[in-house]
Amino acid sequence: MTDYPQVAADERTTLEQFLDFHRAEVVRALEGVTDQEAASQMLPATELTVGGIVKHLAAMEDLWFSHKLLDAPSAEPWRSARFDQDPDWEFHSAADDSVAEIRELYLTACEASRQITARVESLDVLAARASFGDQLVSLRWIYLHMIEETAQHRGHLDLLLDAIRQK
Repeated sequence: MTDYPQVAADERTTLEQFLDFHRAEVVRALEGVTDQEAASQMLPATELTVGGIVKHLAAMEDLWFSHKLLDAPSAEPWRSARFDQDPDWEFHSAADDSVAEIRELYLTACEASRQITARVESLDVLAARASFGDQLVSLRWIYLHMIEETAQHRGHLDLLLDAIRQK
C-alpha cells in the first residue's frame, strides 16, 4: 500500500499527497491484470473497463494540468484522437492497448502534471483556459477536482477488479 498523506502538512502538500496517493493506487490496481482482463467489460450495467478507466485518467491529467491550466496543446495520443467521432474515445480505444502501454501512458501523464504544477507558484493561480462556460478555475480547484476524479474511478476499478477475481 502507498504511504498515506501526512496528517499535518500545509494545504498544497496535502493536496499533492492525496492526489499522488490515489494515482499510486490506480497504478497498483493494474498489477496482475492481463491485457484481456483490462479490456473486458466485467459488469453488465456499464461499458467501463480497467484499461478504459486508467486511460481516461491519463486524459484527465493532460486536460486539466496541461490544456486548461497552461493552455498548452494536448499531448499525444489526445491531440490526434477523434473525440469528435467518439466523445469517449479514451475509454473505447483502451481495448487496443496493453496494460503496459496504459500504465506508461498514465505514469507519463502524472509526471507531466507534477512538472507543470511545480512551476506554478500559488494554488490561487487561475487556469489559462475557461471551464464550464467562461469560468477560470484555480490550481486549488484543479487539484480538488483531480482528487475527486481519481478517487471516484479508483472505486470503479475496485468493483471491476472484484468482478475479474470472481471470474
